[in-house]
Amino acid sequence: MAFDGTWKVDRNENYEKFMEAMGIGMMKRKLGAHDNLKITIQQNGDKFNVKEASNFRNIEIEFTLGVNFEYSLADGTELTGAWTLEGNKLVATFTRKDNGKVLKATREIVGDELVQTYLYEGVESKRFFKRG
Repeated sequence: MAFDGTWKVDRNENYEKFMEAMGIGMMKRKLGAHDNLKITIQQNGDKFNVKEASNFRNIEIEFTLGVNFEYSLADGTELTGAWTLEGNKLVATFTRKDNGKVLKATREIVGDELVQTYLYEGVESKRFFKRG
């Protein structure tokens, strides 16, 4: 599928503001902006296997479209939610366990890039990944 492959972060847009809205401290925001995140995605029908490798952690996530699962962000924020496929875009709605606020995320292929968009408390951020 289109998302399959290994993607390395190339640049961020408004990412520090997003992390600030999420309540992440300044030191972690500075480090997070340069995490060298690499995502490997494998899709098999409705099932996805995603490996995330960064300066901070390496994790593997498996999920099925439309099925809720639990996920922890690199800063330890715990979420629950699900990914769905809307056209050619992966769309997620996650709820924070600590405060019940909603984090929305999308992943889509734009040209030769994977664009990951986050929306939290009115703050939107984008991360752009290149195949690599």
